Amino acid sequence: MSAIPTLLLLLLLVTAFPFSSAAPHTNISSPPYGIGINYGQVADNLPSPSDVLPLLGSLGVNRVKIYDANPAVLRAFAGTGVELIVGLPDRCLPRLAAPSAALSWVKSTLQPYLPATRIAAVTVGNEVLSGNDSSLIRSLLPAMQSLHSALAALGLDHQIAVTTAHSLAVLAVSYPPSAAAFRRELLPFVSPLLAFFARTGSPFLINAYPYFAYKADPKRIDLNYALFEPNAGVVDPGSGLRYQNMLHAQVDAVRAAIAAAGVSKGVEVVVSETGWPSAGDSNEAGATTENARRYNGNLMRMVAAGKGTPSCPAAPLQVYVFALFNENLKPGPSTERHYGLFKPDGTPAYDLSSPANSSASSADGTAKSAPAPALDASTSFYTISAATGMRQLINMQMLASLVLAKVILLIF
Repeated sequence: MSAIPTLLLLLLLVTAFPFSSAAPHTNISSPPYGIGINYGQVADNLPSPSDVLPLLGSLGVNRVKIYDANPAVLRAFAGTGVELIVGLPDRCLPRLAAPSAALSWVKSTLQPYLPATRIAAVTVGNEVLSGNDSSLIRSLLPAMQSLHSALAALGLDHQIAVTTAHSLAVLAVSYPPSAAAFRRELLPFVSPLLAFFARTGSPFLINAYPYFAYKADPKRIDLNYALFEPNAGVVDPGSGLRYQNMLHAQVDAVRAAIAAAGVSKGVEVVVSETGWPSAGDSNEAGATTENARRYNGNLMRMVAAGKGTPSCPAAPLQVYVFALFNENLKPGPSTERHYGLFKPDGTPAYDLSSPANSSASSADGTAKSAPAPALDASTSFYTISAATGMRQLINMQMLASLVLAKVILLIF
């Protein structure tokens, strides 16, 4: 074969498989309906932030939520195109309720990394309203308002949203979804928050875990309904809508509660955390590798397909899976340390791609005859079983690039 055809072939190979690596400036392709993931670091054995990037690429992840403003993470994600949600820990709320402190925090903590690092939102505290710290509850909205004003003063308010994440415990009623309502004692805090979200265009974040409902009542809760597996579904008697999975019912319950609080439109609901543990203590029902594989695999296929909920079928649901890693220093029951899709050494905690039987659920939990593919080329969606193949592909790309360079030197 002559040099010119060889050169053309190598050019085709390199352009057909864009190069990617663990370097901080790697671009990670974004699926049309990208799955997000929570990147917690309550552990002493995790890889460096730059070494996390290939794992995100293997998942097709283009959105990451972190729980602080770790400079190492913000630097590592510069130039990657990955969209970050940055967390502000609870302890910071009272101090940042002061406008001057909020402005100083934005200038010193966020602004130095912009625009190379894509910061899309700041979450102020986590599940504050369902906690028992009254000072934090009172500081929540003032801190959010101060941060938004600081961002506006710097011309960043249209780039970075200010929000906070809630647990489902903010609801007094969650079933049926159409009858959901916020707890009465929280309405004096929830209503101004909703007005702030509607005014600023910020989303309402909800941490929704069907696992908790199943764990609390495994005899009455249909496991298939919780895992997006084929099931008869549950009909909401108020709306007449049929729910094929519990997560959709939980999200629509939050939407109904928001409407009942007087905000009928303009506030998007985003699932900021959801997941299923792969192991647990003897009294933690359902915490198995198989259930975790089914829940997260079916969830990620649903998100990749752009599916909405029964009350908003045309609006793709944005979801952040919990979590990227098993975190060995998390306190509490054993399940808390087994939510990760990856082990700390970067190997998959389990294989998301191969259902144990020939029957599999569709994106919303209805039955279908064949398992969903591990890779959907139309959406660029990868499951973590593709991680090994992706690393091999990267090595092939590097080799092709080296050979191409040598050929060019020989010719020119």
